[in-house]
Amino acid sequence: MYEVSNVAVHYGAAAAVAGVHLRIDAGELVVVVGPNGAGKSTLINAMAGLHAVAQGRLVVDGQDITREPPHRFCDRGIAIVPEGRRLFAGLSVRENLELGGYRAAARAARAESLQRVCALFPALAERLDAPAGALSGGQQQMVAIGRALMARPRFLLLDEPSLGLSPMIVQDVFRAVREVNAAGVAVLLVEQNVAMALQLARRAYVLDEGRIAAEGEPGTLLSQPQIKKAYLGTQ
Repeated sequence: MYEVSNVAVHYGAAAAVAGVHLRIDAGELVVVVGPNGAGKSTLINAMAGLHAVAQGRLVVDGQDITREPPHRFCDRGIAIVPEGRRLFAGLSVRENLELGGYRAAARAARAESLQRVCALFPALAERLDAPAGALSGGQQQMVAIGRALMARPRFLLLDEPSLGLSPMIVQDVFRAVREVNAAGVAVLLVEQNVAMALQLARRAYVLDEGRIAAEGEPGTLLSQPQIKKAYLGTQ
């Protein structure tokens, strides 16, 4: 289990996230939705060790990892797919993927992990030697997800994976997320496509102005008209 307990994250004197409680159980798929500027990316980056936590705790399997350096988050089985992909455009697809498997345990299984990524995203199998910068936006997103999977994570954090993609490619990406979760990887999905995200999720959190405004099963949230109108973009 990954628990976020009363976490606050600051940019200077401004609180981007304040008093957030959240959990991801083993093998679970959880989504975080909310309006732009709500603090979703800040929260997920803090959970990956990329933003310092000003207060509260990040706990994995009962172990407090709040003050650990970012590479220790990887050792705990946490991997992030950042917003905007952040690939090395001049390196090949294969090289970008292999960068995800730098931990000792992941390096030992690199060949097997690469096969799994290519099975999950067949389009990449034919482009392994192509520069990542030459790929379409959708294929680059596949590389970003594949790179995180090369680390063989227990907790996969995805920040806006559908951003800027065509509807057809979004379907492919969400299919892959379902398959990864079905294989036993716990997933936290921060997503702008509320309708599709809630179809995937077992539980959902609504974040607004850095705080949790609502949480629960997707069906329960969608049954509340005020939540639908204010936060979920539906009537």
